[in-house]
Amino acid sequence: MSRKKTAQLRKSVSPFEQSDSKVSVLQLINTIPPFFLLWFLSYQSLTISLWLSLAISVIAAGFVVRIFIIFHDCTHMSFFKNKKANRILGTITGIITHFAFEKWKRDHAIHHATSSNLDKRGTGDVWVMTVDEYVDASFWGRLVYRLYRNPIVMFGLGPLFLFLVSNRLNRKGARRKERLNTYLINISIVAIYALLIWAIGWQAFVIVQAPILFIAGFLGIWLFYVQHQFEDSYFENEDEWDYVKAAVDGSSYYKLPKVLEWITGSIGYHHVHHLSPRVPNYHLEKAHESTPPLQKATTITLASSLKSIRFRLYDEQNKTFISFKEVKSLLSNKKQEVKVKTNRPSFQED
Repeated sequence: MSRKKTAQLRKSVSPFEQSDSKVSVLQLINTIPPFFLLWFLSYQSLTISLWLSLAISVIAAGFVVRIFIIFHDCTHMSFFKNKKANRILGTITGIITHFAFEKWKRDHAIHHATSSNLDKRGTGDVWVMTVDEYVDASFWGRLVYRLYRNPIVMFGLGPLFLFLVSNRLNRKGARRKERLNTYLINISIVAIYALLIWAIGWQAFVIVQAPILFIAGFLGIWLFYVQHQFEDSYFENEDEWDYVKAAVDGSSYYKLPKVLEWITGSIGYHHVHHLSPRVPNYHLEKAHESTPPLQKATTITLASSLKSIRFRLYDEQNKTFISFKEVKSLLSNKKQEVKVKTNRPSFQED
């Protein structure tokens, strides 16, 4: 894409970067109070049926995902015009979603600046190895990667690691502001947990809260995973990498049913979000519909997105994701080469 077309594309999206305070407040009203109401109803339903309580918790988890999208917009300073308002709301929603605002704000900004860049992987993204890297890796290196990419580990243990470990600890070298924000959110979570356990008992608290957090975490990881891990996703080395191509070709349009689109805060328009992170979630669809070039982004559906589970390694040569099964032949060839080199006789001069 030429610089002129790039500039035109970004210019065409810029009108949607303005937040609307009325819409933002309305979104808060139709998201946060219903979540607390659903939490309370899930607790009250325990006296009727455990399954009814779980069903309500599943719905409440969807609202946690929606609250996270608001949190996410705050990290981009796009939910409100005022930066202080974004930071305050981001910290509050960070407590609800169990994410450290300042820490995630930094990591996510790096993700946007390096998405699809093969030379700058490792911060705020899903671990992706190329075929060559995987073939050249040690046995243990390949084993660790295979475990990481296993759906049970990524989507089953992933939420637990995220909420209990990763989000609770400051990174090495974190600035004072970032560290204090993490401490504030951690202390707030502990205090709220202690208060609720005192009020309703630890058994009831766990039965209600654990499914909500786990399901919300599962859905969040899935959304983040599937919108960059699709068959013809864009990945390039630094010297060839382009921000706009990474946004439009390296992020998908996840076409979801309207109910799920509402729950996920229109984050399915991920290509629009990566092109312009300052567009608030409630303007993403309008930006997509008003900008024809953006409508050419790879579209995935609920059904087609399930295929992404088998996309494990990025094949730089063919510009596509492949499965572990498809790379077996390359590993066999490497083992054969090593065997030949090992058994090759050495000759010394007399």
